[in-house]
Amino acid sequence: MRKLDTKTIVVASHNAGKIREIQDLIGPLGFAAKSAADLNFIEPDETGTTFEENAAIKALASARASGLPALSDDSGLVVDALGGDPGVYTANWAETADGTRDFAMAMQKVETALEKAGATSPESRTARFVSVLCLAWPDGHTELFRGEVEGTVVWPPRGTQGFGYDPVFQPEGYETTFGEMSAEQKHGWKPGDRQALSHRARAFKVFVETCLEA
Repeated sequence: MRKLDTKTIVVASHNAGKIREIQDLIGPLGFAAKSAADLNFIEPDETGTTFEENAAIKALASARASGLPALSDDSGLVVDALGGDPGVYTANWAETADGTRDFAMAMQKVETALEKAGATSPESRTARFVSVLCLAWPDGHTELFRGEVEGTVVWPPRGTQGFGYDPVFQPEGYETTFGEMSAEQKHGWKPGDRQALSHRARAFKVFVETCLEA
């Protein structure tokens, strides 16, 4: 494993919600970070078929464009009754004809698909959020870190916090959705904490323990 020996990195994302969560996580560790969106980098085509492949595509594009290490995230909602969909295509399910993303529409698509599959009881609506972080260097070296959180797809959506599919995902052991949680409740984590809740925070915990700690 290669250690990260700089506090200046690029957050390889154009997703405002994802950028905000990653910056929340790395900020307390003293990192100076700008996003690929801030730097006006071209958003690469995510042609991979796994979270790992797409995370690497994004991180390598920003690392090579900036000359700095870059940290990316590829994440999605994996619904068991839908055969793992939307999975790596989670963002695609939200795409509209004009190229924007409508996550209210995407959440409705998931619900419609679940109803069609006959998945109406909580026991039949199990799902997980998956996050894969990729740390890439300009020379092409990459490190990958995966985090998952189990839960259930609920309907109707609840809460206005977070982003994406958060209002329909209720993590295991909780009575509230990610959309009803504060940022601190959902992804607040710092070195020394034994546990992290969100998929992104869990992947970040592995990143810190692998690439930052001695």
